Amino acid sequence: MCHMQSKEKGFLKLLFRILVNKYTIVILFFFVYLICFDDHSLVKRYRSSQEIKKLEQEYQDYIEEIEQNKAKIRQLTSDTTYLEKFAREQYFMKRDNEEIFILK
Repeated sequence: MCHMQSKEKGFLKLLFRILVNKYTIVILFFFVYLICFDDHSLVKRYRSSQEIKKLEQEYQDYIEEIEQNKAKIRQLTSDTTYLEKFAREQYFMKRDNEEIFILK
């Protein structure tokens, strides 16, 4: 039992000497600085990567919206019945002999 306690004391003493060593303190301070305070810190990199993911998703959404709008334009320029339907629904246009009632 005494032998075990002396090993633990020796290990703790060695660990304390390593942690109190000026080089260890400087290296630890350097890593903390890099992780938290540097212009290229891990925190800023994580936030930047999240922002990039968000912007890429927005980009994809806009690309899909552009494709939908292009398809709608093609259909509006080629199909007169769709053009008439679109004008009636979106801009409340009517024929001369019609009346429009808007219900909400």
